[in-house]
Amino acid sequence: MRLFEHEAKALLAKAGVAVPRGVVATTPQEARAAAETLGGQGARGFVVKAQVLAGGRGKAGGVRLCDTPEAVEQAANALLGARLITAQTGPEGEAVHAMLVEEQLAIAREHYLAFTLDRRCGQVALVAARTGGVEIEAIARRDPKAVLHAPVQDAPLDAALVARVLGHLGAADDAALGEMLEAMRALVWARDLLLLEINPLVRTEDGRWLAADAKIVVDDNALFRQPELAPLAENRTDDAREAEARRLGLSYVRLAGTIGCMVNGAGLAMATMDLIKLHGAEPANFLDVGGGVREEAVAAGMRLLLSDPHVRAVLVNIFGGIVRCDLIARGVVRAVADTGARLPIVLRLVGTNEEEGRRIVAEAGIPVRWARELNEAARLAVEAAR
Repeated sequence: MRLFEHEAKALLAKAGVAVPRGVVATTPQEARAAAETLGGQGARGFVVKAQVLAGGRGKAGGVRLCDTPEAVEQAANALLGARLITAQTGPEGEAVHAMLVEEQLAIAREHYLAFTLDRRCGQVALVAARTGGVEIEAIARRDPKAVLHAPVQDAPLDAALVARVLGHLGAADDAALGEMLEAMRALVWARDLLLLEINPLVRTEDGRWLAADAKIVVDDNALFRQPELAPLAENRTDDAREAEARRLGLSYVRLAGTIGCMVNGAGLAMATMDLIKLHGAEPANFLDVGGGVREEAVAAGMRLLLSDPHVRAVLVNIFGGIVRCDLIARGVVRAVADTGARLPIVLRLVGTNEEEGRRIVAEAGIPVRWARELNEAARLAVEAAR
């Protein structure tokens, strides 16, 4: 689960990591009022930041510098309600529903600092770079020696490692930065974070270290033990189907194709999507109903697929083990009856209660195309969509 910048900074501030003074606004009037409040506290100018769950906002016009509260209001008026298109959003962009209005900083230096789950070594790694404000990949390509990478444990940072990081950033013996490092490390484990990135980490002209921008990704599998963060998962997407699937406990991601997919098991789902592409089409979604799914959830997931205007055919690919084929069949029949949809449906039900599942579908009179093999199912779905 990705956090908006203002949510990430709130977590950092609570953990003792300094962030710029800022106020979240959802209307142009609120943005102006926020600037007036910040200006009354001696701000030298303002930064208006569109709050979207994607990077590259600056290049897309989603970060604007303003001199006056009036200019802040104008910037917010231009951005709120618009769709910001960045290199990470895709061509449809992401709607802007909120702004973060911050004080401008007198920046002396910019660096990069992050804690990230490194799957290569199977643990969290600390990453620090002398240059901030750009993608870490670009920094590493330009100057590999500029990036420090070190694995860390769920324990206070070793003094030698802290000294290495401080020296790498040209801040030897800077106790404040050392304390920030440890606060970040502790936050990673306390909040089950997959990524905690500060880019840029800035040193101001008056000697303060601040997280000028922040990106946090929370392990959503651990939200059951993060009661303060769990409610944030409710509105992580503009896509109504993804939001509904999350509410139902289904693993669903919308894609750009025309073949709706319902599969049990992430590996089987990925193989199904690969075969759809092999036969010349694109999947419209990833939908893994899992092993312990109930009939109601199957029906709800099927309704999501049938109601998608981009879907031209639906492929249900179930290998019955823990999940029974008859349960899937009843859910599919319910969804078709509820929606009255007439889209072509390809069914592959193999395994537990397979014959019972076929009987349920046949008695319901639903015109489906049956497949025994996975490759055949993918081919039939692509042909049906055409």
